[in-house]
Amino acid sequence: MSDFGTLSYYLGIEVRQGKEALTLGQSAYASKMLERSGMAECKLCVTLMEEQLKLTKASTAAKVDATLYRSIVGGMRYLVHTRPDIAFAMGYVSNFMEDPREDHWAVVKRLLCYVK
Repeated sequence: MSDFGTLSYYLGIEVRQGKEALTLGQSAYASKMLERSGMAECKLCVTLMEEQLKLTKASTAAKVDATLYRSIVGGMRYLVHTRPDIAFAMGYVSNFMEDPREDHWAVVKRLLCYVK
């Protein structure tokens, strides 16, 4: 067994160790997600989702690229490890991975702005 020193980065999670606390973060991973989705230059969003937002699987909005939608939502689900505040919203938008529409994608884009 080898000693590699103090842990600072593991599986996309940044680890900062102090005398009083151990802090986990994923700012580099979040930045990669923003770049991959083309939202790196988006404006900041203070709220996670609109209040009383109702999305349905029977939406009549235009279809979006399902592969991109699944890739971004799946990648953002990994952020839940250090960002429990987005857990509910990620679970909600995950319901629409089978047939994503424009209104579903708009919510994912708002989540990305919130994460930024």
